[in-house]
Amino acid sequence: MATNAELEMGLDGDLCFESALENYLNPDFGDLEEGSIVKGEVVRIDDDHILVDVNFKSEGQIPAGEFRDASGVVNVSVGDKVDVFVVRKNESEGTIVLSYEKAKRMQLFDQLENVQEKNGICTGRIQRRIKGGYTVDLGGVEAFLPGSHVDLRPVPDMDALVNQEFEFRVLKINRRRSNVIVSRRVLLEEERDAKRHDLLGTLEENQIVKGRVKNITEYGVFVDLGGLDGLLHITDMSWKRIRHPKEMVTMGQELELRVLAFDRDNQKVSLGLKQLVADPWQDITAKFPAGARFNGKVTNLVDYGAFVELEPGVEGLVHISEMSWTRKLRHPSQMVKVGEEVEVVILGVDQDKKRISLGMKQVKPNPWELVAEKFPEGTVIEGAIKNITEFGIFIGIEDGIDGLIHVSDISWTKKIRHPNEVYQVGDIVQAKVLTVDQEAEKFTLGIKQLTEDPWSYVPDKYPVGGMVEGVVTNITDFGVFVEVEEGIEGLIHVSEISSKKVKTPAEMFKEGVVIQAKVIHVSAEERRLGLSIKQMKEEEERKKPKDFRTGGDTGGQSLGDLLKAASEDAQATEE
Repeated sequence: MATNAELEMGLDGDLCFESALENYLNPDFGDLEEGSIVKGEVVRIDDDHILVDVNFKSEGQIPAGEFRDASGVVNVSVGDKVDVFVVRKNESEGTIVLSYEKAKRMQLFDQLENVQEKNGICTGRIQRRIKGGYTVDLGGVEAFLPGSHVDLRPVPDMDALVNQEFEFRVLKINRRRSNVIVSRRVLLEEERDAKRHDLLGTLEENQIVKGRVKNITEYGVFVDLGGLDGLLHITDMSWKRIRHPKEMVTMGQELELRVLAFDRDNQKVSLGLKQLVADPWQDITAKFPAGARFNGKVTNLVDYGAFVELEPGVEGLVHISEMSWTRKLRHPSQMVKVGEEVEVVILGVDQDKKRISLGMKQVKPNPWELVAEKFPEGTVIEGAIKNITEFGIFIGIEDGIDGLIHVSDISWTKKIRHPNEVYQVGDIVQAKVLTVDQEAEKFTLGIKQLTEDPWSYVPDKYPVGGMVEGVVTNITDFGVFVEVEEGIEGLIHVSEISSKKVKTPAEMFKEGVVIQAKVIHVSAEERRLGLSIKQMKEEEERKKPKDFRTGGDTGGQSLGDLLKAASEDAQATEE
């Protein structure tokens, strides 16, 4: 005889069977609307399909691929409860089409819409780059991340973000097209604004802050202080001179800085790095007194000189004129190079302007002082010709000092168009010291001064009124030059050739012909000797007898005939 428990179990079993039979014959489709998500139970797992019971006439068959993870392993077991999407059902045939992936996708869209409504945050992984941005996996839903919404600033390496996980803000959802647009920049802007608000409330001048290098320019560095950017100008980076901020900082580097100025209204911050250490220019005159010698390193070369670092943060300028006593430099690189260690003398210090004037040539004695003592004016020296120019020749005197013999000081009498007509480089010559100008650094010599000026005795040798004989050396439109002795020439002006008007002296004279003339002017200072044929003839005419001058006993010949005859006789005699 059955017990009460067995009777109850038998009764319950009958009721369950009847209930199952009723559901089979008259299924309840209230929860199985097409396009809805329902709960189901995994009843069988095959290689290709998985059967899910959703309380329908037959189980729904779902491709196994919808349940596989990235490694290909099915991630459900028999008996697991899963949410599935009712794709299609056929009541007459008792068949139903389900989708696990669509159910997950719809649920994700529900979650994303909820996140969007609440202005929340979702997490996703950037999958790949596409035109205009990236695709982002939001855990089953593929979203689009525009390139302009990746970061606050343009990303230098777009590929570096692939496979990285970030937080995003949902901007737009379109279920029908399955489109989702997300932004990372919006979150970064919100974070920046929050940090900026906090920073503005606490920031003040002279405060020590920390920041990260955000951008580097030629004039300075922009530093992110946490929601607010500050400018570290190149002049506030170091007490020493730097040519570019890249010499001291790199992108992304974290720095400790001092707030030099803060404009709260315009949200502008000026930062300083060198202000964290003591100013090396304090008491600079005591450390570097005028006249003292120091060793320093050349840090920079410019057209007008070289900067030399005396100690970290302290530089002085050696002007190009203070580099050498003797060399005429076109550029400091002819004397020094960057990185070279040099010895310098302190010439002057301006603490207010933070300037130190240095000298290199002052390390050695001024050779011009030695030359002035060794070769006083009037000294005769001997040296080799180092250079020849059209205006003179240069003689090597001492190391780095040359003496100039001007072309006009080569000869008293010879007309030299170019010194190379007489000398060549390397010739040894003697000369007399004419001037030693230490301030102008000029040393002039003369060769002709070794002998007496022949013009000094010309007035005595060729007095006015005397007769001279010489060779025609040059014929010009204004007169004829006659050499009376080597190097001494006189000029017969065209007006002193004849009492008759002479149009062209070349018609009457030839170079090399010997003629006589009368001295009418002489000046040793002006180096001029004036001659005249006309006055010589007039004087000869005056000395003739009166009857000859009047033609009384000439056989009827005129004075012109007589002069012509005399000229012909002289020419015949010369031939």
